[in-house]
Amino acid sequence: MSKNWLHNVGLAGAVMALASASALAQDLIKQAMATFPVDTERLEYSSTAKLRTLPDYSTLHENYLGPSLRNLETQLATLGVRETDINEIVLGWANVGGRLMMGGLASGQIDPQSMSRQAAAQGVAETPIGTQSAYCFGGAENAMCVAALGRSLGAFGQRDMLKSMIEARAGQAPAANSSPGFSGLVDRDRKDTPIWGVATGPAIEDAFKGWVPVQKNLPIDLSTVFNNVSSLAYSVQPTDRVHLSVELSCTSSQAAGNLRQGFDELRLFQKVAWQQQYPNTPNPFDDLTVSANGGAVLLSLSTPYSALEVRTTQ
Repeated sequence: MSKNWLHNVGLAGAVMALASASALAQDLIKQAMATFPVDTERLEYSSTAKLRTLPDYSTLHENYLGPSLRNLETQLATLGVRETDINEIVLGWANVGGRLMMGGLASGQIDPQSMSRQAAAQGVAETPIGTQSAYCFGGAENAMCVAALGRSLGAFGQRDMLKSMIEARAGQAPAANSSPGFSGLVDRDRKDTPIWGVATGPAIEDAFKGWVPVQKNLPIDLSTVFNNVSSLAYSVQPTDRVHLSVELSCTSSQAAGNLRQGFDELRLFQKVAWQQQYPNTPNPFDDLTVSANGGAVLLSLSTPYSALEVRTTQ
């Protein structure tokens, strides 16, 4: 935030704006916890409005937007909702029908009537899902569907996931906020950063690989590494570099000590492997620190944007 902006608006206005943004984030988290199904194993919050102010936003956006979310952006554009219309997103991964499926809530400039007109113009038919009308892109069971829940709130997900979300939101099925363990994890590890998230169970490995720039052909099996990890929490603070903090809660202090030793070995392997593969690119593992505190293992990684660009092209 620039000094000129502070001078023009005033300190009081800045404080009010920050408080308002924080309240909106909390409101969307509460909405998400009342909407995602009870078997939700991972949640990630991102403030796209904050991220878009970064000079290197395009690199961050391109690197961590997976294929499903890339398709979603295209599909939302078909409905007249641009990427710049979205201010906040909460993603959730839940076990639905024995599969880990992703869905989400988005807040911003979402107009149900405008979406309906755009859908009709593009030949996208309305599809009833539970008590809502949605727009599905494709007839497959795993097709991505979008539903407007109000003038500033939308939901999306694969068909079965969206159906589970709509049922939970309507009180027809238990929601994530009825799970004391997961709710407590979200409340405890909520961070005031543009991106943060939590994961439990099988979703821990996915969350870890989603943010830590892990090389291929590792000398260890990550699924085995996380056997004694009960939960993962992470936060991302992008500035001139991408600063990542990860906390892994283990089942015991001994498990945390073993995990720390394993990550120390992984750090050395990753550092050498990166240098061999990308000799002219800053090595993010030069700044990776690993520590243990009781039953928790803490990882801190400061990643240059140029390293993200390398990953984007692979």
